[in-house]
Amino acid sequence: MTCQTVEHFWRVYDHIARPQSIHTSGQTTYHLFKQGVKPTWEDPNNCRGGAWIVRLRKGLAARFWEELLLAVIGEQFDVGNEICGAKLSIRFNEDIISLWNRNADNAEANSKIRDLMRKHMCLPQVWLELVWLPFTPIILPFSAPFFFYSQFISMEYKRHEVSLVDKSSFRNTQSTDNKWPKSSTDGMSAPQGAGTAAVGRRHDRH
Repeated sequence: MTCQTVEHFWRVYDHIARPQSIHTSGQTTYHLFKQGVKPTWEDPNNCRGGAWIVRLRKGLAARFWEELLLAVIGEQFDVGNEICGAKLSIRFNEDIISLWNRNADNAEANSKIRDLMRKHMCLPQVWLELVWLPFTPIILPFSAPFFFYSQFISMEYKRHEVSLVDKSSFRNTQSTDNKWPKSSTDGMSAPQGAGTAAVGRRHDRH
């Protein structure tokens, strides 16, 4: 389905099942791509590009996916025509969000896309977990909260030409958070309208 305006997109989106409601032993994929761009590696708009990939444990994808949709629809990625589309892959053990761009060799655009993606999705650099330890006389005479810090939600990049060889979107990726230098992403560019986009959901067997 093709959406011409922001309003039309949200009317369609309101009738699409949310990621957290998908319970399947197979695979389900959501796509949001610019009009004329197919969500395939071989598409002329994608074949020289790649994708930034974010792997999420189950239960977290819905919020991050919606934040990314808002940024893409609102044209918050100030990288010209680089953005081709976004994809959410619901899997059994994890959910994977990816943002596809046109030119994998454009280091400046890639670093900016990475930083803006992290910013607009509000991806935490560090995850703070609160674990409540029960009453244990040997350790403590009372129950008490303990905080554990751990690195969380890294980003990976994969060229589509590599995907064509290994026939996988998410295997053999590179953890490239630090491959490109930090870009200047202070402030968010103002929305410039919706443009056109194709949105849909697909059940995958493989």
